[in-house]
Amino acid sequence: MLAGLSAEAAERVEWWERHLTELLTGRPSGDLDGTVRAEYDPAVHSLRQRELTKLAELHACGEEMALSTLRRMRTRFESQGLTGLVDGRLRKPSTATGRTDARVVAAIEHVVAAQAERSTVSGRVLMRRVERMLAAEHGEGAVALPSRATFYRLLEAVSTGRHTLGSARTRRSLAKQPSRMFGQLTAARPGEVMEIDSTPLDVLVVHDDGEVDTCELTGLVDVSTRTLAAVVLRPSTKAVDAALLLARAMTPEPMRPGWADALSMSRSVLPHASLLSLDDRLAKAAAVPVITPETVVSDHGKAFFSDTFRHACRSLGISFQPAHQDTPTDRPHIERTLGSVATMFAQHVAGHKGRSAEMRGRDPAGEAVWSVHQLQEMLQEWVIAVWQNHPHEGLRDPLMAGRPLSPNEKYAALVSAAGYVPVALSSQEYIQLMPCEWRVIGPSGVRINNRTYDSPALCPYRRQPSGTGPDGRRWKVHYDPYDISRVWVRNHRGEGWFTAVWRHLRTAPVPMGELVWNRARQVLSERQQRKPDETTVAQAAAELLDRAADGPEQPPARRRGASRPGERRDRRVAARTRATSERAWPRPEPQPGHQETPRTISD
Repeated sequence: MLAGLSAEAAERVEWWERHLTELLTGRPSGDLDGTVRAEYDPAVHSLRQRELTKLAELHACGEEMALSTLRRMRTRFESQGLTGLVDGRLRKPSTATGRTDARVVAAIEHVVAAQAERSTVSGRVLMRRVERMLAAEHGEGAVALPSRATFYRLLEAVSTGRHTLGSARTRRSLAKQPSRMFGQLTAARPGEVMEIDSTPLDVLVVHDDGEVDTCELTGLVDVSTRTLAAVVLRPSTKAVDAALLLARAMTPEPMRPGWADALSMSRSVLPHASLLSLDDRLAKAAAVPVITPETVVSDHGKAFFSDTFRHACRSLGISFQPAHQDTPTDRPHIERTLGSVATMFAQHVAGHKGRSAEMRGRDPAGEAVWSVHQLQEMLQEWVIAVWQNHPHEGLRDPLMAGRPLSPNEKYAALVSAAGYVPVALSSQEYIQLMPCEWRVIGPSGVRINNRTYDSPALCPYRRQPSGTGPDGRRWKVHYDPYDISRVWVRNHRGEGWFTAVWRHLRTAPVPMGELVWNRARQVLSERQQRKPDETTVAQAAAELLDRAADGPEQPPARRRGASRPGERRDRRVAARTRATSERAWPRPEPQPGHQETPRTISD
């Protein structure tokens, strides 16, 4: 208590302590072995007599006070000790709002809290809101509002650390931080805890038909090593992209033509020789660790909360752990990693558009030159060459705290203690990662989204129940959203899958995905065809792709508007379909006796 007081106040407390100790014990210092003053001897004089004597002594010394003051100080000293001798005005902790009316402070706090999710306004607007709130709660003029200068000082004191008058994005981010102490999650081995998330990449890309558009970055980061185990660029992230990302983390990244030999795993700090004896796939692998996820943490995005992603986690033996709703602090590692990709990679790429409109150049679309595939290749090379070898402040060994480790160095240290178990996925296991539907096998085959798929292998099972599933009648069918040319029907009577081919495969353009198919159905529906037949939809989809392939009359990069409503969207759908046309996973070998040409009604 005395350490926090001024020298004058502390001296006053000590002065009171000497006099009150002498009043109560007869000894100024309180020492039991000291000499007792006769006029303050408790055995001879009563408490009142001693108080009157002390009061007269103080008056003689020039200290004017009433007997009631002396009694009050004596009572407080007996009950509270030295704390009771401190001036109450000094004991009360100082606040940033001072002596302002508590009702005004409460109104300002309420307005500042409500401003977290609203657009940024000036202090004058907030002052008006506070004035209206006080009038509504206490009556017009019942509570006096401070001056403008005083209000601004109060607003600054109440909104400290909330960014009330600054960026709305920063304000929302600060509002999401929990008020409790941050926890610490420690992962002791690679893959124990991994985080996945998607974010728009701050780079404009050029699709195959010349359309300039944005793309999304989806990444999977390992908490223990900060390894960016898998990363993919897509025009829009789907559940199948997130599911295949898990499989890519478990598969070695092969060396690509044109990459420097220094990017190979054999030339890196990773224990390539010891790992190669366990996994032959690492012979020509790039210098990025192969990690099998055990637990994956994600937000509540549709792609991660979908049945496809959850089923992929179950089939791979991965524990899926969703974060709390709207709480990015539950997955800080992936948030910071994707932010680092934006600053360390995207800003160096032609077509960088900045993270917001205020940081955007005059014409970033005119600078865009890279396609999604080319940007994906550069991003993957950057992960291996830069990210995996960049020292990370969060990776410090307790025995070498002065030197941060890179993700590859941290993995090399942990894998020697945790071990390595290779998990090779077959094409059959990749099928289980695809979205699935439950369908009956009818006379013409299997129908999904108004498309018919058939195969000679389905002949013994037409109109037959599967004996499993929701009702025991339907069969489980997996399909690739980026390639609708075929589907895979699970053989519930045996093992493996039946590959069924779309019956319009010979007449429809390839590749074609769900996106262009659904757009074609929407166009026909807008033409007042409520339920267009399959042949009409296939022809409309073919026309859409042909129209997109022909290109515009003027250069796409300088095209500012569409000649008809919906043309720009048609081109974007076609461009995104072509961007995802390359097969990202191995397909199963055709079954013996399987024919690529589908069965038709005439057959």
